[in-house]
Amino acid sequence: MASKGKVVLAYSGGLDTSVIIPYLKEQGYDVVACIANVGQPGEDVDAIAERAKAIGAVESHALDLCEEYADDFLTKAIAANGMYENRYPLLSAMSRPIICKALVDIAHKTGAVAIAHGCTGKGNDQVRFELECKALDPDLDVLGPVRTWNFTTRTSEIEYAQANGIEIPVSKKQPYSIDENVWGRAIECGVLENPWNEPPEDAWTMTKDIEDTPDTPTDVVITFEAGQPVALDGERMGKLALITKMNHLAGDNGFGRLDVIEDRLVGLKSRECYEQPAALALIVAHKALESLCLPGDVLAEKLDLEHVWAKQVYGGLWYSPLKDAIDAFFASTQKTLNGDVRLRLFKGNCFTTGMRSDTAVYDFGLATYDEGDTFDRSAAKGFMDLYGLPNYVWAKTNGPSSKKAE
Repeated sequence: MASKGKVVLAYSGGLDTSVIIPYLKEQGYDVVACIANVGQPGEDVDAIAERAKAIGAVESHALDLCEEYADDFLTKAIAANGMYENRYPLLSAMSRPIICKALVDIAHKTGAVAIAHGCTGKGNDQVRFELECKALDPDLDVLGPVRTWNFTTRTSEIEYAQANGIEIPVSKKQPYSIDENVWGRAIECGVLENPWNEPPEDAWTMTKDIEDTPDTPTDVVITFEAGQPVALDGERMGKLALITKMNHLAGDNGFGRLDVIEDRLVGLKSRECYEQPAALALIVAHKALESLCLPGDVLAEKLDLEHVWAKQVYGGLWYSPLKDAIDAFFASTQKTLNGDVRLRLFKGNCFTTGMRSDTAVYDFGLATYDEGDTFDRSAAKGFMDLYGLPNYVWAKTNGPSSKKAE
C-alpha cells in the first residue's frame, strides 16, 4: 500500500493511542508520535516515546510543556476562576490547547498531512482537538480513528493489545480512563459509570482519605500579584512549583475530590470524578481576594463572563475571538489584585481565614460600626429617596405592585 503521508498522533501511552499506531499503519499512514508532558506523574515521557517507536511509530517526540502550560495557560484559568458549570475547575479542556499547539508545530516541522487523536465519538476531547488544531492550521486534516474502528468496548481493545504484544498501563480489573496533568486528575469508566456506586478508594491518588489526614489544621498564606499566586507562606516560587506544592498541601488534607454528573458537548450526561486540590484551593483564595479588591459591579459582570469563558474553553474554543476578548477583560480586572489570602485546610475542607491588600476597595472606616466610623449617615435618607423614586411614582399612580398582581 502506498503511503498516505505522515500523521502526527497525540500519543499518551494509554490504551486507545497505543492501539491507534498499528491501526493507522494499516490505513497507509506513517505515524509520528507526539508525547506532551503537562505535569502528569508516573512514567517518563521519554520512555513513552520509545514505546511508541516499538509499537510502530516512524518518529516519536517527547515534549516537556509543564512550565509553558503553567505560565501561559493556567494563569488564564486562575484569572477566570475557570469552573465548568460552576462545579469543577476545567481540567482536560485546559491542557488541550497547548497540546494542539505542539501537534501543529510538529506537523509543520515533519511535513505531516494530518493530525490524529484518540478521542471517542461520544466525548468532549474530539471537539477540542479538532477545533483547536483547525484554528491553528485550517489546512491540516484531523483524524479520529476511535470513531471508525471496530472495537466496541475498552475490553475488546485490551484483548487486542494483549494479543498483539502492545504494552498498556491498564487491565480488565481496573479499566478506569484517566486524564491527568498538573491541574488535577479526571477519572471515568468502569464501576464509576453507575452513579450509585461509590468511587473505589483506588480511584484516588492525589488526595488522602479523610481518616488518613492530619488531626490538626494546615494554614497556608498565598500571596498574589496582579491576580496571580507568586508565593506560599512568604516563599516565592514559579507557577509550576507553586501549583505542585499546593497539590500536596491540599491533597494531604483530603481536599480536592469532586464527583459530578457533567453535561457533555454531544448532549449526554456522564459521571466524572476529579481530583483538583491545588486548582480548587487557588480559586477559593483568588475569589476571596477579588471580593476584597474589586468593585461590586465589576465582580457581577466578571461572574457572568466567567461562565461564558468556561463554556468556550470546555467546548474547544480556546483559540477564538470571544475567548480572547474575555481574557482581555479579565486581565484588566487583575491589575490591582495584590495581597495575601490565608487558607485553612482540614479534613477535606478549605476555607478562608483572612485576607489583606494594599489595593483593597474594602475600607475599614466605612465598614466599621465601632470607633473610627467614617460613613456619612446623613446621606442615607436622600439616597433612599432617589433610589426608590421610580417605585414611589409607580405606587402613587398605580397602587402597590402586589395588589396589581392579585
